[in-house]
Amino acid sequence: MRKAQKTTWLTKEAAEAQRGWFVADLEGKTLGRAATVIASVLRGKHKPTFTPNADAGDFVIVINADKVALTGQKHRDKLYRTHTEYPGGLRETSAGKLLAEHPDRVIRRAVWGMLPKGPLGRRIIKKLKIYSGPAHEHAAQKPQQLAL
Repeated sequence: MRKAQKTTWLTKEAAEAQRGWFVADLEGKTLGRAATVIASVLRGKHKPTFTPNADAGDFVIVINADKVALTGQKHRDKLYRTHTEYPGGLRETSAGKLLAEHPDRVIRRAVWGMLPKGPLGRRIIKKLKIYSGPAHEHAAQKPQQLAL
């Protein structure tokens, strides 16, 4: 008879001790497909020590955020909606306009939609660093290339 495999759970301290850094170059990559990989690495699902209720993921640096691709007519048809909390305060912005003005917001919203909501998700999203150009200021952390 085989012994059962014992499941190990990480504590918060152990999860924070094993952080890595990754660089994701989004030039020519599709937004949704890139966001799923980024969210998975931020969450820590690529590690054998994944724990659902602990922040065990790695840092992700996104470069060339302004060169991410949207398929079909999403530049024109996809709308991002916000509300000012005043009557009639609904604001709509097309994906193309938001990508031209604030490419970091498009990527952050795509990744945030794939993370858990609440205190854990808010802590995880802080490990996402987004830059419009090819340069970033995290060379000292010696990030590895993230395959998208």
